[in-house]
Amino acid sequence: MKHDYELVVGLEVHAELNTASKIYCGCRNAFGKEVNTQCCPVCMGMPGTLPTLNEKVVEYAARMGYALNCTVHPVSKQDRKNYFYPDLPKAYQISQFDIPLCENGYLDIWVDGAEKRVGITRIHIEEDAGKLIHDDSFTGTLVDFNRCGVPLIEIVSEPDLHSTAEAKAYLDTIKSILEYLGISDCKMQEGSIRCDINVSVHKPGEPFGNRVEMKNVNTFSGAVRAIEYEANRQIEVLESGGEISQETRRWDDLKGQNFLLRSKENAQDYRYFPEPDLLTIVLEQDYLDGLKASIPELPNRKKVRYIRELGLPEEDASLLAETCEKTDFFEQILAAGKIKPKSASNWVLGDVSRLMNETGKPITELGVDPAQLAEIIAMQEANRISSSAAKQVFEEMRKTGKSPADLVKELGLEQVSDTAALQAIVDSVAAANQKSIDDYRGGKTNALGFLVGQCMKASKGKGNPALMKEMLLKILEG
Repeated sequence: MKHDYELVVGLEVHAELNTASKIYCGCRNAFGKEVNTQCCPVCMGMPGTLPTLNEKVVEYAARMGYALNCTVHPVSKQDRKNYFYPDLPKAYQISQFDIPLCENGYLDIWVDGAEKRVGITRIHIEEDAGKLIHDDSFTGTLVDFNRCGVPLIEIVSEPDLHSTAEAKAYLDTIKSILEYLGISDCKMQEGSIRCDINVSVHKPGEPFGNRVEMKNVNTFSGAVRAIEYEANRQIEVLESGGEISQETRRWDDLKGQNFLLRSKENAQDYRYFPEPDLLTIVLEQDYLDGLKASIPELPNRKKVRYIRELGLPEEDASLLAETCEKTDFFEQILAAGKIKPKSASNWVLGDVSRLMNETGKPITELGVDPAQLAEIIAMQEANRISSSAAKQVFEEMRKTGKSPADLVKELGLEQVSDTAALQAIVDSVAAANQKSIDDYRGGKTNALGFLVGQCMKASKGKGNPALMKEMLLKILEG
């Protein structure tokens, strides 16, 4: 960083859980409905109402805790976090303070070709607040209470992140784990996942500087920009002889800068106390053991396995591990035939992903059988069909449902690897293209591609291009 400062970042990720109902009442947990239609006296904080905890919220939070290697406490409680704001009708938020559901975990992320471990301080459950509405069509502010009581988990990291690349990798990994577990849809455009960012800078060997928090950043690219801006702002203040105050700022992504909201905010400011209307959360050990056993292989572990065991490039491994559907499809292809992992990866990330984008359908609805795709790849690797023929077979297979082997015969696509027949073609093309041969020998190496193309044309696309290239090189360099 500028002037040899070190960056320190801690992240608080807020993820909405996709339960059917809200956390403390029976209202539907649904986005985009008409304002103030998904709320009731409980989530609007009417006097005399009593909350009832949604068990599914506890289950989802505990599963995320196990996914992030946390200790899940069999006994925890809920607390009132008191503050006044127009979108919080009760003037307090039910959350967890000193005894959260999950604590002391870690997450391994992959950054710049290496694994890095990030500590997880805690994961706790809480309710969301409402939403303030501002519009040019009216003066003042309106409040939509539909979001009041939507269940959240807050995932708090240790200050273990020291670059924007690490922060982005951490956020991406958290998002993919939430999606793998099926506990949040992570739709950023709907505010389903957002984060608060804590940033400080210091000189190597010196104590950490005062942290500055930025609230409710709702895109990961915006988080990167916010971190970069705040780090540079703090460095400029320090280099000019100033001091960094502990404060909360608002990030404006459109303007690319942040603005002061309030200073020196501490837990005491919220006057936390135990929620008197809710019982202590008590979880049986058998129940917790069952939740722990239900955690699948997660995307960060898949990515490392694909890199280390299958030899895939980091980019391929990252893209494959994004969703359960892609990894399942990729692994079904590998299980169906002895083919190279890179070949299977190329097809999944190439033609299969293209079809997903074109049709808007998930991978399971494309009409592509992984075993049949494995058969196409095996024929291509064995040089029985060319790459262009493989794509032709793939498209026909989707349309007709016929087997790849039958389509290769029916369409006459089997590649010719008979050396005598190919040599005759190569000799004929060489005799007819002396100028290209002279160009190659004169240093114009792209002439080789032209000659291979002429050989393919002469063989009506059935000649083995690798063999014909070898034969041409013997002539060109002989």
